[in-house]
Amino acid sequence: MKRFIDTVKNIWAIEELREKILLTLGLLLIYRLGSNVVLPGVDTESLGNLQSQADGGLIGILNAFTGGAFANASILALGIMPYISASIIIQLLGMAVPSIQKMQKEGESGRRKLNQITRILTIGITMAQAPGYVANLKVQGVVPTVGPEMFWILSIVVLTAGTIFAMWLGERITDKGIGNGISLLIMVGIIASLPQAFLQELVSKIDQGGGLVLFVVEIAALIIVILLSVALVQAVRRIPVQYAKRTTGGRTFTGNMARQYIPLKVNAAGVMPIIFAQAIMFIPVTILQYTAGGGEEASASASWLITVFSDIQGFWYNFFFAVMIILFTYFYTAIQVNTNQMAEDLKRNGGFVPGIKPGKATAEFLDTVLSRITLPGSIFLAILAILPAFAMIAGVNTQFAYFYGGTSLLIMVGVVLDTLQQIESYLLNRHYDGLMKNGKLKGRAVSAF
Repeated sequence: MKRFIDTVKNIWAIEELREKILLTLGLLLIYRLGSNVVLPGVDTESLGNLQSQADGGLIGILNAFTGGAFANASILALGIMPYISASIIIQLLGMAVPSIQKMQKEGESGRRKLNQITRILTIGITMAQAPGYVANLKVQGVVPTVGPEMFWILSIVVLTAGTIFAMWLGERITDKGIGNGISLLIMVGIIASLPQAFLQELVSKIDQGGGLVLFVVEIAALIIVILLSVALVQAVRRIPVQYAKRTTGGRTFTGNMARQYIPLKVNAAGVMPIIFAQAIMFIPVTILQYTAGGGEEASASASWLITVFSDIQGFWYNFFFAVMIILFTYFYTAIQVNTNQMAEDLKRNGGFVPGIKPGKATAEFLDTVLSRITLPGSIFLAILAILPAFAMIAGVNTQFAYFYGGTSLLIMVGVVLDTLQQIESYLLNRHYDGLMKNGKLKGRAVSAF
C-alpha cells in the first residue's frame, strides 16, 4: 500500500504528467455529461421501448460502447462508432488502393492526410447512420415534441455534430492528454454501466439463501478471466534477429551484441474479430425479420434461424460465433501484419533471423510462425468471447455477465495496459520507480482499434 501511495505521489510530482491526467479526466467527464443530454424535440417519457431494445444483441453492444447514450436518445447516441468504422474502412482500403498505401509509408505527413480522410469519411458515415437512428426512434414509439420534418432535420444535424464533437474529444486526449483518446472514450462508456450491473448482481444474490458466497465465487471467477485476458493481450512470440552491425545511441554493436527480437503478438487482431463476428451474426436476423414470408414452411425456417441467431445462450449461436471469430482473427492478422514487408525491412537494414536466409525465406518463416501462434490465440479469443453466455447460464444477470469476456473486457484490459504503459514511461524517464517492482510494465504499443 505504501508503494502505491509513493507511486501516486511521484505521478503527481511530474507537472506535465499531472496536467495531462487532469485534462484527460476533464474531457472524459464532458463526454459522459454529453451522453445524458437528450436530442432536441424528444419526449423523454417515451424512451422506455428504446431502452428495452438496447438490452441485448448488437444494439446492446452499441449502447454499451456509447455509455447508454444510444438508449437515452442522446446527442452522442452514435458515439465514436462511425469514426471506428471509418478507420476500419481506411485500413481495409490500404490493402487495395495504392495511393493509401503510399500515404501509410510517408510517415507523419502521410498520417495527417489519412487522419483528414478518416474525419471526412466519419462525417459521411454519421450522416448515413443518423436517419436510420431517427427512423428507429419513431418505430420504438419515441414521441417528438416538434413537427416531423423539423424533428428529422434537427436530429440528423445534432447527431452528426455529436459524433464530430466526440471525435474531437478523442483526438484532443490523444494529443494533449494521456492514453489513446478514442479507446478511452469507448472504455469509459463500457465502465459506466459496471457499477449498476455490479449492484444489481449483489442485491440479487443477497436475496437468495447463501447467495453472498456465490457472489464471492463470481468475483473470483471474474478476476481469473481478467488475468487470462491480460495474458492474451500481452502474449508475444519473440523471433531473434541479428544484425551484422548496428548503431544505437552513437555506439556501434556487432555480433551477439547486435541481437534484437521481433515480437509477434499471439493476438495481433485485438478485438476486431469479435466486432466483425457480432456484426455478421446480427445481419441474418435483421434480413429475416424484414423478409420472412413465402408460406408456412419458409416462415418456419425463418423463425428457426431468427431464434438461433438471437439466442446468445444457445449452442448454435455460440458455435457459429466462435468459428467466425477464429476465421476473422486469421483474416485481420493477415491485414495487420505484413511479413513480406518485415522481411524486406530486415534485409534492407542488414538484419537476419539466425539460420534463415534473408528475403523470401525469412518472409515464409515469419508467416509460418505467425500462423502457428495465431491458432491458439484465435481459439483463446473465441473462448473469451463466448464466456458471457456461460456466465448467464450460471445465473449471472445479463448486464454483469458481459464483463466476463467479449469485446467489453478486452477493450478495457487493452486500454488500461496502454495507458499504464505511457504513465510508466513518464516515471522512468524522470528517474522515478515504475508502476511495477521490476521497473518495467509490458503493455501494448498500439491502441485498442
